[in-house]
Formats: sequence, structure tokens, C-alpha cells
Amino acid sequence: MITKFAKKSVLLGLMAGLSLGASVAQAHNDTVYVIDQRDVVARSGFGLCWRTGFWTPAAAAASAHGCECDKDLIPKEVCEPKAAATPAAPAAPAAAGLKPSGEKITLAADALFDFDKAVLRPEGKAKLDELAAKSGALNLEVILAVGHTDRVGKDAYNQKLSEKRAAAVKEYLVAKGIEATRIYTEGKGEKQPVTGDKCMKMGAESGKNKKLVECLQPDRRVDIEIIGTKK
Repeated sequence: MITKFAKKSVLLGLMAGLSLGASVAQAHNDTVYVIDQRDVVARSGFGLCWRTGFWTPAAAAASAHGCECDKDLIPKEVCEPKAAATPAAPAAPAAAGLKPSGEKITLAADALFDFDKAVLRPEGKAKLDELAAKSGALNLEVILAVGHTDRVGKDAYNQKLSEKRAAAVKEYLVAKGIEATRIYTEGKGEKQPVTGDKCMKMGAESGKNKKLVECLQPDRRVDIEIIGTKK
């Protein structure tokens, strides 16, 4: 009697489970698979989708989850529809998927500004005119302008100078018609020199030391990166 009662309880439990699964699935307008409260198909410990009592191959093919759960049992054309007869039509959206490309340009600060200044020289404006023309040939995403100084002088002073120079570049490019919201500036001060140890032990660390100032010239720069897609 106990064995029969246990079997009957298990059977009733399974029927209740199937009934519950079906009711949950019906609540989600899909009677083929059990759908949990997250609107996701419930799966077994082996990763298999739980089917309801309404499952048939035909019902699976009509279900939104059929290809996800029973792709091997569903006609191939259902899960992998053939391309349209005129595939050339979607050519326009493909252009929108082009990845932006970037071009990094390093301009010597000495070409843009007088020594220890943040006011653009005529030669510097000419360089930026060329850069503005390049950006006009792109569907511009963003321009990054990063100012750098050499190590001569105090850290705080050099930091401010690098920021002012980057800001001067932005101001000029905005005057040339580039949207201010597309130009980001940053000052690195003397933190990222490119001369390395080349200019060590050259005498007084002063702007009056012409030999040192000349050696450190590559450190005084503005790195400009243009990012966009070709028109």
C-alpha cells in the first residue's frame, strides 16, 4: 500500500508540475516551453529546455523559442531563412556600420606657441587650418587635444601651461566651425616626456639654458587625435 501510495504521489506531483509549467507558459503566450518569471525558457541541469505537454515538432517550429531549444528538430528554413531576392537593397545601412578610424597628429608646441606661452603663433594657426580641413573630410566623431610641456619649471606651472595650450587649440578649431562638444582637451604637464634620458646632465634646469631648452623641444608638444568615418 505504501509503495502504491508513493507512486501515486509522485505521479500527481509530476502532473501538477506539468500543469504549472503549462500555466506559466500560457501566461507568456507560449504553450510549448516552460517560461520562468524572467520571461526566459526554464532549463534542466543539462541545459535542455523544459517542454510542456503541448510540445510537438510543429508547435516548436511555430514557437518563438523553437530555434533556441530544438533547432535540430525544426526545418532549416524556419531557423535560417533565406536571404531576400534583392540583397543589394541593404547596402545603405552597411555604411552606418563602418568603424571609426583614428589619426594621431603630433604638433610641436614650438611651432604652435612661443616658448613658455599659450597664444597661437601664425605658423601654428596654419597647422591647425590643415587639421580642420582633414576633419572636414570625415563624419567627425571626436577630436582629442592633449598638451605637454618639458620638465623646465615647476610641476604645477607646467600643468597649467599644458592645459592652456590644449584649450587654445580647441578655441581655434571651434572658430573654424568644429562643434565644441566634439573636442576634448587635457593637459599632461611634464608627466609624459618623449626625450627620455637624452637631455640629462646638461647644466642648469632653467629656461635660460638654451642648450637644454633646445634638447627638450620634442617634449613640448600637443598631441591631436581625430576620430571619425570617411564620408
